Amino acid sequence: MDNRRFLPFIIIGAVALIILVYFSNSILYKVQAGERAVIFNTITGELDKENVIQPGFHVKAPWSDAYIYDVTENQVEETMDVLDKNGLNINVDVTLRFHPQYDKIGEIYENFRQDYVRRLVIPETRSTVRQVMGRYTAEEIYSTKRPEVEGAIKSETEAILGAAGNNIQMRALLIRSIKLPEQIRLAIENKLKQEQEALAYQFRLEKEESEAERKRIAAEGESRANEIINNSLTKELLRMRGIEATRELANSQNAKVIVIGSGDDGLPLILGGN
Repeated sequence: MDNRRFLPFIIIGAVALIILVYFSNSILYKVQAGERAVIFNTITGELDKENVIQPGFHVKAPWSDAYIYDVTENQVEETMDVLDKNGLNINVDVTLRFHPQYDKIGEIYENFRQDYVRRLVIPETRSTVRQVMGRYTAEEIYSTKRPEVEGAIKSETEAILGAAGNNIQMRALLIRSIKLPEQIRLAIENKLKQEQEALAYQFRLEKEESEAERKRIAAEGESRANEIINNSLTKELLRMRGIEATRELANSQNAKVIVIGSGDDGLPLILGGN
C-alpha cells in the first residue's frame, strides 16, 4: 500500500501542531480562582467590557490581550497628618479593606488600567479622611466622637469608591490610632478625668438625696400610722383586748396566778407566769 498520498496531510498536521505549540502562549490562558479577566483587541482597539472572563482555561485570538485582575479582598494601611477643626495637627493611622466589583473589571481597566489602588483607592481615602476630620475638634476625634468620625469616614469613602466609574466595593475602614501633640493629649485626658470625677460626685449627691427622701417618707408614714393607732385606742377597746388576753392566758397550760380586779381599770393581775 502506497502511503505517500498521506504525506501532504501529515506535513500539514505537523505544521499545524508546530504553529499551535508556538502560539499556545498567545491563544491559551488561565484565570485562577479569585481572578477575573477582560479581553482587549489590539487590532480594533476595542475593550470587551461586558464580557468578564471567569476562572478556568480559555482561548483567545493571538492578536488579543487578556488583562487579569485579582478580585480578592485587598488591604491598604495609610498613615497621614490631618488638621482638626481648629487647625491642630493630628497623626492618624487608617486601614481600608476592599475589592473590585467582579462584573465591572472592564470599566476599572478602562479608567485606571491595573493600577486602580494607587490611582483611585489611596488618594480618595486620604482625601476623605482629611475632609471628615476637618469638621471636628481634636478632643472630639480623640475621645467623645471617635465612633461618629470613623462612621462618617467609612460611609463617605464607601460612597466615593462605589460610585459609577469607580466600582470598588469597600469591606471595612478602621482607625487604628490617633496621635495628638503630647501637651494637647494630656490636657484632654485631664479634662476627661475631671468630668468623670464630677459625674461621680453628682451621682453620690443624688444617691444621698434619694436616701434622705426615702427616710423622710418612711418617717412620715410611720408617724401617720402611730397617729391613727393612738386615735383608735379608746379605754373600752383596751379593756376588751385585756379581757381577751386574760381568757387566752387562763386557758394556756403554763402555770400562773390570776388576781381578778386588782389591775388598772379592773383588769386582772397575772402572777407567776412561766
